Amino acid sequence: QVQLVESGGGLVQAGGSLRLSCVASGGTFSRYTLGWFRQAPGKEREFVAAITWSGDSTSYADSVKGRFTIFRNNAKNTGYLQMSSPKPEDTAVYYCAARLWSRSTSVYDYPYWGQGTQVTVSS
Repeated sequence: QVQLVESGGGLVQAGGSLRLSCVASGGTFSRYTLGWFRQAPGKEREFVAAITWSGDSTSYADSVKGRFTIFRNNAKNTGYLQMSSPKPEDTAVYYCAARLWSRSTSVYDYPYWGQGTQVTVSS
């Protein structure tokens, strides 16, 4: 069973950049598809991006496509979400999640979750 710990959140100005990290332990990280999700106050948790175990295939929510980049380093058991040109509406708690097999955009398909990291984008 894999454990996930996110870091890198904080306060960032709109138009700036921020990189979130997700460190995995307790499992073979390279076997897992990795996803990033976010949850704003009063809203449901939503899909942001996902990457396959090999890193050769990614998917993004339309709201972040072209601004955010998901990537991973299996040798370091770490996944990343590079946030470029963030907007105030990107403010949320960001979670990384893992699952075996293929990518999915559904929160219900990911059995393993981190504790989340807060990202606040100021205008």
